Amino acid sequence: MNNDPIILALEEQVDCYRRLSKLAEVQHEHVTHSHTEGLLEVLGRRQEVLVQLNRLEAIVSPAKRRWGEYLTEIDETRRAAAEALLLETRRLLQQITESDQRDALVLQQRKLNLGKQIQQASSARQINRNYAAAAYGAPKPRMNITQ
Repeated sequence: MNNDPIILALEEQVDCYRRLSKLAEVQHEHVTHSHTEGLLEVLGRRQEVLVQLNRLEAIVSPAKRRWGEYLTEIDETRRAAAEALLLETRRLLQQITESDQRDALVLQQRKLNLGKQIQQASSARQINRNYAAAAYGAPKPRMNITQ
């Protein structure tokens, strides 16, 4: 029925963005529960979808650059479909981007917390060393390196 390569590519793009949206939800679960293995798997699957999107964008981008002109070249039914597909693509992309930004904030907060914990552990070790030196004197060398 519809053999316009631009419309077909837009339909495939929407399908890809829907898959990315579902993967973003799964990613969020893995980020929330610190499931590193699952997160890496999801990121790999997302990369596969992005490869498909790049292929489709090569088909769609010439029409996007001259979008107004392209719309005048197609009938009203295909025009409405093209506009709806492009709108859906933008909505899904915004949803995915917002989800990724939330996940990035969660990961950044974890990184900061881990840094604080490392600093606290380092400080505690130094305090213990200082206490031991004050209480028992400086440690004696175990090996005589002057011989």
